[in-house]
Amino acid sequence: MAWATRAVLLVDVVESVRLIEQDEVGAISRWLALVEDVRADILPSHNGRLVKSLGDGMLLDFSEVRSAVSAALAIQDASERRNASLPAEQKIMLRMGLEVSDVIVEANDVLGRGVNLAARLMSLAGPGEIVISQHVRDGLTPSLDADVEDLGDCFVRHLTQPIRAYRIGPPGRHPMIRQGALLDELAPSIAVIPLASRNIAHDHGVLGEVLAEEIIRGLSHSSSLNLVSRLSTTAFRGRDVPMGEVGVRLNADYVLSGAYGNGDKRLKLDVNLSETKSGRILWAESLEDDAFAILSGEQELIGRLITAVNAAVTTRELQRTRSQPLPTLKAYTLLMSAVSLMYRLSLPDFEEARRLLQELVDRGIRHPIPLAWLANWHVLRVQQGWSQDARQDTYLALEATKRALDIDPDCSLALAINGFANVNLLKKFDVAYESYESALEINPSNSLAWLLKGTLHAFRSEGQQAVDHTERALKLSPLDPHRWFYDSLATTACLANQQYERGFELAQRSLRANRKHTSSWRVMTIAQWQLGRFDDARKSVQELMKLQPTLTVSGWLRSSPAADYPIGRAAAEVLRQAGVPE
Repeated sequence: MAWATRAVLLVDVVESVRLIEQDEVGAISRWLALVEDVRADILPSHNGRLVKSLGDGMLLDFSEVRSAVSAALAIQDASERRNASLPAEQKIMLRMGLEVSDVIVEANDVLGRGVNLAARLMSLAGPGEIVISQHVRDGLTPSLDADVEDLGDCFVRHLTQPIRAYRIGPPGRHPMIRQGALLDELAPSIAVIPLASRNIAHDHGVLGEVLAEEIIRGLSHSSSLNLVSRLSTTAFRGRDVPMGEVGVRLNADYVLSGAYGNGDKRLKLDVNLSETKSGRILWAESLEDDAFAILSGEQELIGRLITAVNAAVTTRELQRTRSQPLPTLKAYTLLMSAVSLMYRLSLPDFEEARRLLQELVDRGIRHPIPLAWLANWHVLRVQQGWSQDARQDTYLALEATKRALDIDPDCSLALAINGFANVNLLKKFDVAYESYESALEINPSNSLAWLLKGTLHAFRSEGQQAVDHTERALKLSPLDPHRWFYDSLATTACLANQQYERGFELAQRSLRANRKHTSSWRVMTIAQWQLGRFDDARKSVQELMKLQPTLTVSGWLRSSPAADYPIGRAAAEVLRQAGVPE
């Protein structure tokens, strides 16, 4: 058993399972050709060794750091040249991790902590990226050996302490790192085909174009869907084209199509949502409303349609997570399913949401959205009373928002959730307020930022501002699938402004949609008590204690951002009188 200081480079094929599922022979052939390039052309000139090929990866070692870095950049360049003529779905994208340390060197293997750390560093790399350790960074001359970007302290699986990591690219090429994953990697695309007219002689299908435009406008408010332009979808109006071809030509995962008929001042829509890959109809319905109401901008029918489409797409993506191995799932499937499961607030679903988000992060997709939702998960975990270590969850929430904002400082969602974490977990009102202000400056229509900012005002007993902001959030998100969460936080604003009847209505609506949110039961208890419904308030506390049996008034005061303000003291007294133990 011989020990030696070696630079260990791990190379991994991103989404190898998907590539092989799509084209087994082609993917394997292209990979083996690249491995041969590395073995025959790159390693000899860099004093490197192919320790072993891992099926969808390589383990390489080198005598010193600069040779290893130069070889890694050469491998990346060779991969890019081979990918140049291939369509996006066939490209082999590599990610690499590099560490230098004392390892056990054998004829066909390299063993030791250095190999494990190289694997952990590789997990931080996105497609086409190379991540190195502090030890490797110390052996480089930036701008001469490589362009170096500091990633800061990063948490990785199976290590209790963070590791300092750096991302590298060829020297002198800027920008070194591509921006985060394209948005369409994190949201499925849907094409709305203008509805066909059953009265074509009368309106020539013009109304179908108008309806399609209204549906597209409504669906575009959802951050979980990408919409194909109506100018592109119009080409398929009235054509009998297989769904698979529509999907390929429009790059769409789903298609909404159908027909309409009008008469006697009524408009009837027959619509269906299809999955382009399988051709399956996922949802179909007949809707009817007053024609003038629709054309004059009233949104009830369109709103019902949009809600149904969102629900059908989310259900389909959830089905995939339960029927297919995680490595085969698209990024948007993981993200949509994780957010949906997170807000169910059932503990098994909540834990599954964490697993899906972690899978997405582990793929190395450099986009702030998954990290922002991961931070949100940690905040909700503490709020629900499920955290075994609130201090650790607080740290992980803030670390996730930091990483998200390192990727994109102008990510409105990450800024909003950063504020959420700071005010709810650390009671840092000033930091949270600045985060909310920045989020809204970037996106004035960010309903979550308005909601959370309103809640901050509520915690400080600034009732009117709280109500103004949360009501604005409700108007901006009339069809949000997690509307109950908005209603719950808007209740807090009403309590701060002593609008107890309105607060009761909102809490009631929130609990009808989701009875597992502990905060909803707390604000319901307070609203009922302030309205003189003492017995109902005591019953609400019983439901609250079932969900959070360890809850105490003193414990709530220690954790609540409102504890030092009039609303917090009043809430504590109500909870005490309604039956929460001291």
